[in-house]
Amino acid sequence: MTTHLQASLFDQTDEPRLGPLDGVRRTDLGSGAWIDVLPGWLSGSDALFEQLAAEVPWRAERRQMYDQLVAVPRLLAFYGAADALPHPVLARAREALCARYAEELGEPFTTAGLCYYRDGRDSVAWHGDRIGRGAREDTMVAILSVGTPRDLLLRPVGGGGTVRRPLGHGDLIVMGGSCQRTWEHCVPKSARAASGRISVQFRPHGVR
Repeated sequence: MTTHLQASLFDQTDEPRLGPLDGVRRTDLGSGAWIDVLPGWLSGSDALFEQLAAEVPWRAERRQMYDQLVAVPRLLAFYGAADALPHPVLARAREALCARYAEELGEPFTTAGLCYYRDGRDSVAWHGDRIGRGAREDTMVAILSVGTPRDLLLRPVGGGGTVRRPLGHGDLIVMGGSCQRTWEHCVPKSARAASGRISVQFRPHGVR
C-alpha cells in the first residue's frame, strides 16, 4: 500500500526500539478511571509505520448505519492471542506491558487490534471498548501509536470536560480502571493531518 508520512525530526532511527516504562505518568479521570501516558516510548517508530502500512493485510469494512451500509473511515487488522504479530517489536511491547501491569490488571494483554488512519479524513467516533467484559468490569486498553500524531479525545459518558492527548511517533497511552465504562474516546477528523497514523491496541482476552 502506498503511503506518505510526515516524519519526526526526533525519530530517525531505522531499527524500532522500546524505552523503559519508568516515565509513565498517570492522570486520574475520576469515577475509577485513569490514563497513563508515555511520549516517545518507541524510537524508530517512523520506520515501523512504513513497514506496517505496507505489509499488514489491511481490510476495509462497511457497517450498518441506520438504513444503509457505510464505509468505516479507517483500515483495520486484528491479531488474536495465537497469531504472530506483524513486527517483533510489537511482541516485545506486549510483553513489557504485561510485565508492567501484571499486578494491577491481573491478566496478560493477549490481542492486538490495528487501525490505520490514512489521513485527516479517517476517524473513529465516540465510543468505549465495551464489547465483552469491558462493559461490566474494570480493564485496560494500551495503545501504541506510530506515524503522524492525531488527537485522542476522552470525555465522561453523558458529557463533560474533554481531555485531549495528541498521539503518534511512538507514544503510548493506557486507559485503565473504569475508563471504558465511565468514559468514551474518539479520534476526530482533522484538517491538519495530511499523512497517516497507525494505532496498535493491546487488550486482554474478551475485551473489544
